[in-house]
Amino acid sequence: MDEEIKTLACKTVDAVYRKIKRASKTEFLKFNNNIGLGADGTITKYVDKIAEDAAFNIINKSENKVNVLSEEIGFIDNNAEYTFVLDPLDGTRNAARGIPFYSVSLAIGKKEINDVEYGIVKNIPTGDVFVAEKGFGAFYNNKRIYVPDIPDKELLSSLSLGRNFDRKTITLAKKDKVRSLGSASLEMCMVAIGALDFYVIGKEYLRVVDIAASTLILREAGGVVTNIHGEELNLPFNLNEHTSVIAACNMDLIKKIVSQN
Repeated sequence: MDEEIKTLACKTVDAVYRKIKRASKTEFLKFNNNIGLGADGTITKYVDKIAEDAAFNIINKSENKVNVLSEEIGFIDNNAEYTFVLDPLDGTRNAARGIPFYSVSLAIGKKEINDVEYGIVKNIPTGDVFVAEKGFGAFYNNKRIYVPDIPDKELLSSLSLGRNFDRKTITLAKKDKVRSLGSASLEMCMVAIGALDFYVIGKEYLRVVDIAASTLILREAGGVVTNIHGEELNLPFNLNEHTSVIAACNMDLIKKIVSQN
């Protein structure tokens, strides 16, 4: 991949990070304001809009043209080879309520998750950054990362509860230590560094913008990402399709999760 495209991706992510960090000090009380509907039909919060505006301010000024699929604005076709799959703010509710666990996520590919070549997820409150390039591994703050060979004896998971739970998720919640953290991209990255043993969204809820970058990061760290049935996860670059997710360190753990009733 052209180094200039990767540089543009990094600049875009950093612009969102800087904007939200500054705004959290001066405009936090506006973060939760509803200002319209995004391209996916969900409510756009003020904090979502300023994050996306910061990203497009960089992308639109660049001489390196890319297509963009973003949660709020939808698909922008610039007749380019590569598409930026962008979630300017993953974890909007956390950001709006002052919970320090939300990110900007950006993946670079052509048509679907399986052809994503580069991914970045940046934890905005902490500044920690996860990066992966297909075939070249995954990195956390510039250090190579690998999933553990085997999960911890006392499993720690993150599960989507509330309205997005399913029967399997409830079964899992009764068996192990559980968190529900509210940012899919970061939760999958937590699996990539062994902070979580697995992450499950039981219902078909997540979109490609939520998980394109983190799927590459986890796979490049040696982990596995499937749907709730244990099938390899792949999604096209559009906002219409949704998926369930199991993210884990190995396929044996995925099989155990799938077998839960």
